[in-house]
Amino acid sequence: MEIENKLEKIFDFLKSNREHNHQLQERFYNSVLKPFDNTSEKIISLLYNIANTQSQPKIDNLAKFFIELHENIESVNSFQSFVEYVKPKKETENNFRTLYLGMEKQSGWGKKTSALFVKTIFHIHNSEYSKELKIWNDVPKKVEQNDEFFLPVDAVIISIFKNLDSSIKWDFDKINSKLKNFYTESEIEIWDDLWFWGFITQNGTGENRNFEWNLNKYWALKESDKNKLEIKIIESKAKTFLKLFK
Repeated sequence: MEIENKLEKIFDFLKSNREHNHQLQERFYNSVLKPFDNTSEKIISLLYNIANTQSQPKIDNLAKFFIELHENIESVNSFQSFVEYVKPKKETENNFRTLYLGMEKQSGWGKKTSALFVKTIFHIHNSEYSKELKIWNDVPKKVEQNDEFFLPVDAVIISIFKNLDSSIKWDFDKINSKLKNFYTESEIEIWDDLWFWGFITQNGTGENRNFEWNLNKYWALKESDKNKLEIKIIESKAKTFLKLFK
């Protein structure tokens, strides 16, 4: 039960410190969406930015996706129409789960980027972020009980789980499955903040990472708050975060 106890402590930390990653993400959403006026331009911008968070984007596959999307550009007019466009044939619901499953099947898209896109759509349409970011009028305001939310898992988050339990070969599915055993779909969205705290407390790449406050990585985040006092606050909290692994 040791990992479950550590997860509970980490979750409490994330829940109590949401404002820092929230501010960073709102700045990112503004930078991606504010330059554009219409729905299609905003969605296309969002898709390009998220697709390019991949460490090694598959350019040819992504090109196929964007070419087909531009040929069916009316599909981005609403949440419902876009879900219908990407929806796997066997799915009947137009919700966040179906959007994830549909995106994951698109050329050039993987599990992490699909989950990241769904999370972003949820964020910019709920009451926690600026109303000016809203693109569609028909996005569900919350994750319903019959819906499903996936954590965008990448190398940063995998490294954290490996630190918690090195006996398991963690990946996207195993981490999401583990969290869903103990947390609701809405609480999975809170776990998304784990990437921020993990990114700024890791040094190195691949499987050889040291866990320590990393000021350079903090500065590498374009949208991070550059105020000296705020950096000191985040550094202090990052060190508290690191103690949760011991």
